[in-house]
Amino acid sequence: MTFKMWEPISLNELEINILKGELELKGELLNFWNLIKIEPQKWQEKEFGEEGGGFWVVAIFGNEVIYYNDIEEGFNISPYETYGHIKEYWCNQSELNWTIIGLYERIRTNI
Repeated sequence: MTFKMWEPISLNELEINILKGELELKGELLNFWNLIKIEPQKWQEKEFGEEGGGFWVVAIFGNEVIYYNDIEEGFNISPYETYGHIKEYWCNQSELNWTIIGLYERIRTNI
């Protein structure tokens, strides 16, 4: 039995995942996404992010970022204090659209 070594997601693969998520968004959710999204950029994360050179951050909202955890293959929300550094590691395996919906609903309900 052979095991495939883990490799970080490429920017091209990430962009495909983002496009899939964007296709699911409509109306207010799409507008919200368009306000917070950024060009993907690698940010550092000290707990598990060093091996892959960091994680791809795809959106910034206040003091939080949406990033793609390519170890767990899903989008996550984490706070940050210093630009370029993800503060907390999360291992959700969420699709982008569900991550955006969760953040948007949290904001709408002031949680």
